[in-house]
Amino acid sequence: MDFVRHLLIFLHLLGMAMLLGTFMLQLRAGKDAPLNKGWLHGAALQLVTGVALMLLAPLTHQDYNQIKLGVKLLVLIVIGVLAVMNVSRERAPKWLGPTLGGLVVLNVGLAVFWS
Repeated sequence: MDFVRHLLIFLHLLGMAMLLGTFMLQLRAGKDAPLNKGWLHGAALQLVTGVALMLLAPLTHQDYNQIKLGVKLLVLIVIGVLAVMNVSRERAPKWLGPTLGGLVVLNVGLAVFWS
């Protein structure tokens, strides 16, 4: 069961890296570019692996802070909703890229600094 937990953590971190990488690609594309679909893939990977880690917690004898995970889930849902609402547009709003990047950094900060 430890291997499964470590695999999920690995994939969860890859999802976070995908979100940060997509943010960098979005910055490079410019302010008039469409929203990159990587936002959806990274957010989905984070969501699936995060929920799986929470559900496996009793089996792996882990004790997670439920309030912290709820706040992180809320931030991730905001990222996902903003991405879904804007991914089909020809041009993303100018504020969207920095907002999504800030939310990703907020979520990483919550993960690291909230004990």
